Amino acid sequence: MQVGVVGLGRMGLGIARRLFCRGHQVHGYDRDPCKRSQATETGIACSESLPGLIGRLGSPRVVWLMLPAGCSTNETIETVSRLLDRGDILIDGGNSFYRDTARHAEHLQQKGISLLDVGVSGGIRGENVGYCLMIGGEREAYEKIHPIFRDLAPEGGYAYVGRSGAGHFAKMVHNAIEYTFIQGLGEGFELLRSSGYGYDLASIAALWNNGSVIRSWLLELVSEVLRDSPDLEDVRGWLADSGEARWALQEAIERDVPAPATAISLIMRLRSRQEDSFSAKLIAKLREAFGGHEIKKRI
Repeated sequence: MQVGVVGLGRMGLGIARRLFCRGHQVHGYDRDPCKRSQATETGIACSESLPGLIGRLGSPRVVWLMLPAGCSTNETIETVSRLLDRGDILIDGGNSFYRDTARHAEHLQQKGISLLDVGVSGGIRGENVGYCLMIGGEREAYEKIHPIFRDLAPEGGYAYVGRSGAGHFAKMVHNAIEYTFIQGLGEGFELLRSSGYGYDLASIAALWNNGSVIRSWLLELVSEVLRDSPDLEDVRGWLADSGEARWALQEAIERDVPAPATAISLIMRLRSRQEDSFSAKLIAKLREAFGGHEIKKRI
């Protein structure tokens, strides 16, 4: 099939290359000429503008957006919608908020353009082993282009999950669960490290990945990371969050669904960005004031 990929970052370029290697006609566009050049080196035909990309595609056009959630995706959807025709299919493969997705889908439907929202998991290794794809939107549009999803995913790694927004909602929850997994691994391995037993942490991770109930790809990565750098000397414990856990927590509150693990995992990411939190300093002073407890002074 023929597909245009907009956004040739780590994930977008991986998707474009995987499709290209499986015989699809792939055209690419990115605002960054360096990323276009990188894609061109692998055989992907790139355009210098969105209109140029759309003009290269045969009808009905299939355009896959792989952009950061929020303004970048919203503005590009608006721009691309003016370039597409009735019967064309637009795919949002970024981590967009599902309510934004539903709003875009309704607007595009009035123009006869189908929007599929695809939650994509697999990270940068998905190009080689396949991506897990959670696909929402019009089922008819999904059926028309399902070979694209089939060739991007490993066996059993893609599915149509429901109406517009369902794919992005599923990815939102997926990422919230990921937060809690990672938080648990971080805490557990720090406890092992402080135990006094002198564990080889990489070996423990590898051991647990053979038969234990917590075996996973994340444990494989723990083993790899700690084998390369057992003490992580060059790493700051500064953690970003991409938004999905915040949205998931908001949804849980609105729906009266208890999600304490998600909440704590998100809060710990916020805490990681503080060199020395004001709240911790205030608590230390309060303990000194009411109980005479010692406080640590900055040197």
